[in-house]
Amino acid sequence: GMGPMERAIFVTKGTLSGGFSVPAARLSMGRPTRLLALSLFTLRAPKSSASVTTVSLADLKPGDYVVHVHHGIGIYRGLCKQVVDGAEREYLLIQYAGEDKLYVPVHELHRVQKYVALDEEPPPLSSLGGRAWVAATARAKRAVEELARELLELYAKRAKAEGFAFSPDQPWQLELEASFPYEETEDQLRAIEEVKRDMERPKPMDRLVCGDVGFGKTEVAVRAAFKAVLDGKQVAVLVPTTVLAEQHYRTFRERMAPFPVRVEVLSRFVPPRKQREILEGLKAGTVDIVIGTHRLLSEDVRFKDLGLVIIDEEHRFGVRQKERLKQLKPEVDVLTLTATPIPRTLYMALSGILDMSVINQPPAGRRPVKVRICRYDPEVAREAILRELERGGQVFYVHNRVETIEFAARRVRELVPQARVEVAHGQMPEDKLERVMCDFVDGKVDVLVCTSIIGSGIDIPNANTLIVERADRDFGLAQLYHLKGRVGRSDRQAYAYFFVSGRGRLTAGAQMRLSALREFSELGSGLKVAMRDLEIRGAGNLLGPEQHGHIQAVGLTPVSYTHLRAHET
Repeated sequence: GMGPMERAIFVTKGTLSGGFSVPAARLSMGRPTRLLALSLFTLRAPKSSASVTTVSLADLKPGDYVVHVHHGIGIYRGLCKQVVDGAEREYLLIQYAGEDKLYVPVHELHRVQKYVALDEEPPPLSSLGGRAWVAATARAKRAVEELARELLELYAKRAKAEGFAFSPDQPWQLELEASFPYEETEDQLRAIEEVKRDMERPKPMDRLVCGDVGFGKTEVAVRAAFKAVLDGKQVAVLVPTTVLAEQHYRTFRERMAPFPVRVEVLSRFVPPRKQREILEGLKAGTVDIVIGTHRLLSEDVRFKDLGLVIIDEEHRFGVRQKERLKQLKPEVDVLTLTATPIPRTLYMALSGILDMSVINQPPAGRRPVKVRICRYDPEVAREAILRELERGGQVFYVHNRVETIEFAARRVRELVPQARVEVAHGQMPEDKLERVMCDFVDGKVDVLVCTSIIGSGIDIPNANTLIVERADRDFGLAQLYHLKGRVGRSDRQAYAYFFVSGRGRLTAGAQMRLSALREFSELGSGLKVAMRDLEIRGAGNLLGPEQHGHIQAVGLTPVSYTHLRAHET
């Protein structure tokens, strides 16, 4: 009979076989193996459901790949009854390599999860009693822990860091904003407001601005950068490709032309002498804004007083690369722009590490892209190209395999002899690629046969037809979505044709991806695509490209995002 004030506390050391949740303490605990992916976040149990089980029988279909904590990857073959010690019990039957079978009692269901990976290759089956599985899980665990520790240290450092509190808007800021040639949408104004508010606080900013392709995220970046420069700080803009770097460079230069701001671009196209001059300028503080590819992450780039880092199209950078800029200076403000926030980032935003602004409204006069998904048909392709050329437009023709891209281009030339067709892919010499891209931008090329290299941010308002070959095989959902975003950036009706390969059935993953695209063909659905992607792929991309191999070996632990309403610490 203890009084309400006395609480006895017992500490005991042991292992957990299952998960549990204490809704009153807003605590939900997965099984220890699941903590791999989750130890970065405090999870709160959703208001209603009692506890988070890893998998329910309803989710499992015979033929699914499953992972047993202790035995590794096998194929689920259904439920069966066995009589043991005179009692009849239900078991899950899992088949392993060779003819090995494992019977798992239903009450041990929590030790089994669906295998989720980042691509659709079937995983290798484990053999029962082998050491390989134990070794693979240990390796994956070490790799993830290593990265998780780095990230946590960085975030802890940033949480403690006193950032720079920028001053409220100055007259020049208002002048720059008034010179914006378009009407801002309400969402855009709200995003700009939220970014400025964050900058004016002393805490380092970590804000993600999600807005569909062409919804005016660049203007948000321009205004934030200008605000930083007015307080004497330097700005680094990190972009995934040289072409995009050049494009942003033009935009920033144009918008800031009336003011004494020095904008430079740093990429492999800049001659070494000029590069040295820019690096000197960054050290001395005479360069205010530098726009660059991962060249900005090299050791020789030093800033005099870096105040703001802007990361564009973040899914193209690995975690380590992105965090490198924050490590340079833990108290720097970071603004990330993205059209489809990839699962890892979405995950962090949902779990309260990042703040998120969403721009959902299309600029006035924009229409959704008309999407058509069908088997490859040369007639359809020919019609589509001719229709675009007749209205004076250009076409993106995406063929994502470098080794066969020349054949694809030849096919297009035969289909439409009057078109000027050029090829672009990432393995071409840089200067040649740059030249082709520039010709396309200048309208000297009608059809650009290219790999998904165009997925990132090149703005060609005159190209409003997109044709993608093997859409079911060669692309992930976010990639297809980004490709679709390359067209329909002006007030013309745009068309996107996704050809699926003629032979055989579509895999389930491909079907889900393509139907998601069709479902999300209205404007402003980047965020929905990312949510769906999180469902299709699981949250496993949590740690970026460098984890991919490890995760492939052990599968991911899917986490539904209802459980990600972060614990406000």
